[in-house]
Amino acid sequence: MRSFEGRTDRVVVVGAGLSGLSAALYLAGRGRDVTVVERDAVPGGRVGRADISGYRLDTGPTVLTMPDIIDDAMAAVGESLTDRLELLPVHPAYQAMFADGNTLAVHTDPDAMFAEVTRFSGPREADAYMRLRAWLTELYRTEFDGFIAANFDSPLSLVTPQLARLAALGGFRRWEKVIRRFLTDERLQRVFTFQALYAGVPPQGALAVYAVIAYMDTIAGVYFPRGGMRALPDAMAAAAADAGVEFVYDSSVSELEWSGSRVSGVRTTSGHRVPADAVVLTTELPDTYRLLGRTPRRLLKLRPAPSAVVAHVGCRAADDRVGHHSIIFGDAWHQTFRDIIDDGRVMGDPSLLVTRPTASDPSLAPPGRDLLYVLAPAPNTEVGQVDWDTTETAYVDEMLGTVTARLPELGDDVELLRVVTPADWGRQGMAAGTPFALAHTFAQTGPFRPANTVRGVDNVVLAGSSTVPGVGVPTAILSGRLAADRITGVATRRPEREVYQR
Repeated sequence: MRSFEGRTDRVVVVGAGLSGLSAALYLAGRGRDVTVVERDAVPGGRVGRADISGYRLDTGPTVLTMPDIIDDAMAAVGESLTDRLELLPVHPAYQAMFADGNTLAVHTDPDAMFAEVTRFSGPREADAYMRLRAWLTELYRTEFDGFIAANFDSPLSLVTPQLARLAALGGFRRWEKVIRRFLTDERLQRVFTFQALYAGVPPQGALAVYAVIAYMDTIAGVYFPRGGMRALPDAMAAAAADAGVEFVYDSSVSELEWSGSRVSGVRTTSGHRVPADAVVLTTELPDTYRLLGRTPRRLLKLRPAPSAVVAHVGCRAADDRVGHHSIIFGDAWHQTFRDIIDDGRVMGDPSLLVTRPTASDPSLAPPGRDLLYVLAPAPNTEVGQVDWDTTETAYVDEMLGTVTARLPELGDDVELLRVVTPADWGRQGMAAGTPFALAHTFAQTGPFRPANTVRGVDNVVLAGSSTVPGVGVPTAILSGRLAADRITGVATRRPEREVYQR
């Protein structure tokens, strides 16, 4: 792996999202003088927040997996995540609801899930689930260090003994086809392939290497921070500050100062200058290339992931029959992907994610109330044929109608708090109006994804969703570590990684 030459004593990190906070922690732990410049008043980036009428909203991701990856970043400065944050395990991880009226509780405990699959589909399918669980675990064990958590200097970097093992596991076959080797119940297949939505590719077209996401949330487990997802960047920023990292909030970067092919300083719109021996850019890709004054040439045009419509809703508190995460599947599952990816239109038969964070932390809503986060996958603005500014109200009414039809407990005294559409994501500066950055197609995977270094620039490294390893909370944290590795070289000691085998 290539790392920077020359001095790297002073590092400026642009952006206090998860990747920037991770980079700051690793760099501070390796003895660098780090300054984080953030345009907002608080840390978090895409892990956003809003306080409305006594409700504390998470406006970004709501599913937290692999906290050990976050703990690794905290350990870089001698901290532990649990010292800063109370993580609540979510049991079951999801409740899957199908168009035929049946429901499945998705447990991470193997015995509980075996019993649930037996009830739902019978003992033969439960045995198949256990074989699938073993395969997903082996996929994660094979893939993590050599592919997910690795910097690539070229596609040849892939050629390792692990590549052969990954190929033998079927990692380069299609995700849905591999899952069908184990499970025959189409409804169960959805439970272990819907995560393809996170990767921005239909499960029948996605590489099976991305089934590792299913390992993360159906085996390793799902968690929720007390205080909401915002508590995670707050904890990381507090640990970084205590380790000597300087934070400059409410400051947008206007330009980079150059000395030949190296950046010597970062300037903000207020005229503040921060000297730099190295820079980590976590900005949106268009802003990154604008600041650098160059866009790397690619043979294939970058393909953005699908977007989403998110409705934040308050309602009368429900009982415990409604869990933390519910997935409402429509009947026309494959058509969903054609609608939003190929045809650029809203789903004809919606499949929705309903998150009820107050199931884990009631303090996020006023007394006697619940807070809901309803997400509908939607086309991005590059392929979309939707005028969101005129259709938003009608579409959100349809979304909430679907929710209350399937979860009537959530239909009492509903108040709409906030709506975010692809048009709104675009106005926030997200390319193609999607918070999920670039789709994980083969041409945008591993060494083929936009690299975290830019040819002709000697001391700037990129981090965040649009570069390696990709989209998601765990990968954002890893992206920060990969950026730090480019600056300092790879740390000689790595913590042992826990693999959940049962």
